[in-house]
Amino acid sequence: MTAPLAVITGLGAITPLGLSYKDLWIAIQQEKCGINRITAFDPAGFTCQIAGQAPEFAIRDYVPKAMRKTTKLMSRDIELAIVAADDAFKDAGIITKAFDEQNITINPKRTAITLGAGLISCDLIELAPAVARSITDGKFDIKKWGEDGINLLTPLWLLKYLPNMLACHVGIIHDIQGPSNTITCAEAAAQIAIGEAAQIIARGDADLALAGGGEAKVNPIVHIRQCLLKRAASNYNDNPTAACRPFDAKASGSVFGEAAACIIMESPENAKNRNAKIYAQISGLGQSCSINPKYESIEPDGKGIQYAIESALDEAKITPQQLDLIIPHGTGILADDAAEAAAIRSVLGSAADAIPVFPTKSLVSNTGAAAGAVDVIAACCMMRDGIIPAAKNCENNVSKLNIVKQEIKKDINYVLCCSYTYGGQTAAVVLKKYE
Repeated sequence: MTAPLAVITGLGAITPLGLSYKDLWIAIQQEKCGINRITAFDPAGFTCQIAGQAPEFAIRDYVPKAMRKTTKLMSRDIELAIVAADDAFKDAGIITKAFDEQNITINPKRTAITLGAGLISCDLIELAPAVARSITDGKFDIKKWGEDGINLLTPLWLLKYLPNMLACHVGIIHDIQGPSNTITCAEAAAQIAIGEAAQIIARGDADLALAGGGEAKVNPIVHIRQCLLKRAASNYNDNPTAACRPFDAKASGSVFGEAAACIIMESPENAKNRNAKIYAQISGLGQSCSINPKYESIEPDGKGIQYAIESALDEAKITPQQLDLIIPHGTGILADDAAEAAAIRSVLGSAADAIPVFPTKSLVSNTGAAAGAVDVIAACCMMRDGIIPAAKNCENNVSKLNIVKQEIKKDINYVLCCSYTYGGQTAAVVLKKYE
């Protein structure tokens, strides 16, 4: 038996389906969809007017009283990451400095943090006055910006929008002093972050790690780009819950949203010593980079995804026939879904005919740097409970994959999760039921 790279002992999430990973899992089982008309800004002028938005919350409830002033320097992405981390630590039964300074149950110097982050777009209400001050004859004047416009921004403005600030704030709140890193590989970021954290534990540089990702894509600057690139679904503004349709013939584009998802990983010894519950073990990891010159979509043959899956299965030392479940990236963009399906079939061969496939984005939307960790959490819950729910919005499957039509109850020993980006980065993770 191959030794696990690390074991998963805690789950945490904030998604369009709720403020915790438990909310996420309950909603997935009930086929609830978190996609609706955008309320974060007025979407009237956009071709796509829907998104996956997280429920309202007060960030002050997730930050120690002595640190609440720092919330003024938090972007939405940072706030989401803090909520997910809080959920993960609590689920793992771990006491950090944030919860009780007198009864801490981790060694901060032996605790790592690796989070995926996206391109954090600023709030227009902050930036617009400064830009307006920098206009000359109807055009943006960079010299005027430097002399005058930039003065309308608070001196600490940039600290809200640096990608490493997710891990920075979470690390400060929970006093994480071990290895720290930020992965900025778009939709593949969370699974790459999970892979790096597992390797940190496997080589003995930490006993415990928080890993995952977070991103807020419900932002007018982010949203207009996806609309202009024609990636966003525009045919379902009046029927949001039917909009995101991975691997379905009626798919017309993806739906973007916001979320953060974190997992707690530990060395098996550390988990046993504190009698922790164990959801699964990280058994195999893979990643690659194979860019398509037409950056609007991924390579038609899905070679990058294929390489990542092959590497993950090879490290896990399993055959395709041993897989019990696949959670694909599945965006609802027909060409990209076809490429991913081709990659999966090229690796798994005829075994792909029988392996259940469950796409999550039809329920939670494409949450960018959080997406891969959302999928890993869903996989852990399915593995724990022995349930694969019915997939949503795939009545006319064109992928030749075994998309789940009705709930399946079965013993789940191995799960493959995979993700990709339009920049060519791919990632794959194999989870195994812990023995």
